[in-house]
Amino acid sequence: MMQIENLSVMMADAAGPVPIIENLSLDIKGGEILGLAGESGCGKSTLAKAILRILPPPAYIASGRILYQGRDILDFSAREMKAFRWREAAMVFQNALNALNPVLTIREQLLDTIRAHRSLSRREAEDLAAAWMVRVGLKVEHLKAYPHELSGGMRQRVMIAMALLLEAPLLILDEPTTALDVIVQREILQKIVELQTQQKFSVLFVTHDLPLMTAFCDRIAILYAGQIVECGRSVDIAEDPQHPYTRGLMASFPSLDGERMQKRGIAGYPPGFTSRRKTCAFQPRCPVTCEEGMLRPPPLRVLKSGHQVACHQNYQ
Repeated sequence: MMQIENLSVMMADAAGPVPIIENLSLDIKGGEILGLAGESGCGKSTLAKAILRILPPPAYIASGRILYQGRDILDFSAREMKAFRWREAAMVFQNALNALNPVLTIREQLLDTIRAHRSLSRREAEDLAAAWMVRVGLKVEHLKAYPHELSGGMRQRVMIAMALLLEAPLLILDEPTTALDVIVQREILQKIVELQTQQKFSVLFVTHDLPLMTAFCDRIAILYAGQIVECGRSVDIAEDPQHPYTRGLMASFPSLDGERMQKRGIAGYPPGFTSRRKTCAFQPRCPVTCEEGMLRPPPLRVLKSGHQVACHQNYQ
């Protein structure tokens, strides 16, 4: 469905452009749920916003291509991008309370989305909005409410309904359950999986919660310092991670069953934006001594199983 090729996102600075994402390549297949995981600040949300071309200044796309059904989104005009958003790709943001307009009812906001992209009568638009409220587990009566009158989980369901109103083939979830308790979190994700099974749309699920991601995603891409370091089937990432960073992430989360084990975080800190590309970005934190990593960054290569990993240790 979508191919991201050698994408670079820069941040304008008085001292010169600062790389946030550099030469990132990733594909999103039709009908799959693709997870994008990594620490805070690694570029997950930046990539999601770059796909919709809604990067806030001073961030900007410096180079690369984002191909959607063979066309480069970066070549779209402002009018084409307006049609692309919501109709072809929609996004559910992390904080629904900030994303929704506080002075408009839910009905008005859903109808605005419909009218901007479809030529429906008022009655048809209201019927469509009501139908999607029910599909995401809310009541039609909630259309009369203002955002602050709904709970956090209900607001996220409204955002999901708004994103799927026009049946967009691609749904981007930018940490949609971070502010919710674990019970509501699972309910929201189960509802998304249920709708995805019915509608067959693709999902890009952005989060830092890797165990949660392994339960819901078909494939997972691990992002570190603005680059993909590992990508493969979720079962392979969970059972046999290949990159030292992925192994560190998996070891940082407690298991729900089995023996108790001492949890250890990943030592050190992510590299600064200006010191990333001369060597392996993970080398200062890597538990494996690797002289080659001190000389050059590893390319993202495909193993025999189709698994992708960027680590010198896998190619020696």
